[in-house]
Amino acid sequence: MVKERARILVVGGGYVGMYTALRLQRKLKAELRRGEIGVTVVTPDPYMTYQPFLPEAAAGSISPRHVVVPLRRVLDQCHVVVGEAKAVDHAARTVTVTTLATADAGRTELFRYDELVLAPGSVARTLPIPGLAEHGIGFKTVEEAIALRNHVIEQMDIASSTRDPAIRDAALTFVFVGGGYAGVEALAELEDMARYAARYYHNVRAEDMRWILVEASDRILPEVGADLGRYTVTQLRRRNIQVLLGTRLESCADRVAVLSDGQRFPTRTVVWTAGVRPHPLLAATDLPLTHHGKLRCTARLTVDGTEHAWGAGDAAAVPDVTAAGPGTLTAPNAQHAVRQARVLGDNLVHTLRGEPLETYAHANAGSVASLGLHQGVAQVYGRRLKGYPAWFMHRVYHLSRVPTVNRKARVLAEWVLSGLFKREIVSLGSLEHPRAEFELAARGKHPHDPKGSS
Repeated sequence: MVKERARILVVGGGYVGMYTALRLQRKLKAELRRGEIGVTVVTPDPYMTYQPFLPEAAAGSISPRHVVVPLRRVLDQCHVVVGEAKAVDHAARTVTVTTLATADAGRTELFRYDELVLAPGSVARTLPIPGLAEHGIGFKTVEEAIALRNHVIEQMDIASSTRDPAIRDAALTFVFVGGGYAGVEALAELEDMARYAARYYHNVRAEDMRWILVEASDRILPEVGADLGRYTVTQLRRRNIQVLLGTRLESCADRVAVLSDGQRFPTRTVVWTAGVRPHPLLAATDLPLTHHGKLRCTARLTVDGTEHAWGAGDAAAVPDVTAAGPGTLTAPNAQHAVRQARVLGDNLVHTLRGEPLETYAHANAGSVASLGLHQGVAQVYGRRLKGYPAWFMHRVYHLSRVPTVNRKARVLAEWVLSGLFKREIVSLGSLEHPRAEFELAARGKHPHDPKGSS
């Protein structure tokens, strides 16, 4: 039995936040029903994004709404608050939150708790590169993925409708910075999509487009091993994709990408996928952090030296007890985040019931990456796969991991339909500015006046 009524506050609605709350919901079903425990989830978005499917959503293989899981449907026994946590005062057991209701008024709300799960995740790690803030495109949310798809198709429309060779070349040059999963998969899927779309343009060919991958280190996809990394480079180059290793982006001001090796590319597309950093919220807490700004945690997923505080996922530095050497941390990926959330939820229940805690231990099962339709690389339990088998393994693995039977069925159905019918090549860029048409009409202009390109 639970010793006393507890208020559990989960900050973050990503992998750790959703799966921890889901675990608590299942383990404490009776206590929640009796009102002995309350679970509140504070999240900026009312859904959890399954990020491994973002490249396929950008390529049009999966509908955007099937990449996300609505939290209120899944966490029906929890209180979901759409808002952004601004600060944590653990000594006073309070979290300062800006909700949708208070944001316009410039006010905040205080949420009190007995147990805190801090899992805000990570944000894109950017550098002070000239022009990056003005022209760069991220690839971490479903909104960014769909905006990038619309942007790529729009550039093909621009190239098709101009006779100016400078505008055409810039529109058909796509630069991706970062050779990790996000960068490689996004580039490969979008290049595959654009090459298919080119057949429907009378004056744009696949050979006219220039795709460039810029990576500062000497290898890409380090998670799948050196051999498969080199194989990936070879496969991308066979598709006329330039892979520039040991190269950095130094500027993208004035729509010109300037690289550290002296190359310059006029381009209207710079996609930034060069890593992530801990969420800024962690700096606004009184909890112990590492020198990298992550939450210092134990192998039991408690915050080191602190009671009633828990952490996991990208924002937490969790010791890897399966590693040979001391000081090794678990990798910040979905594989660990989902499993850590389950142990965290169980340990929270153990704490409430006065039971001993479990230690998180999970050896890396491997990595999979898609390189476009029917192409991929994978390293699973020491076995290396390439081409179609790796691509098939990528789909099977992520289909098994995407939350809820509802989403599994919808994603599988879309894959089957995409194999039977042609790709969709429609750009809905106007969705990003839905009031533009009405504003033109309200200002007395003809509704068919050109609105300009993004």
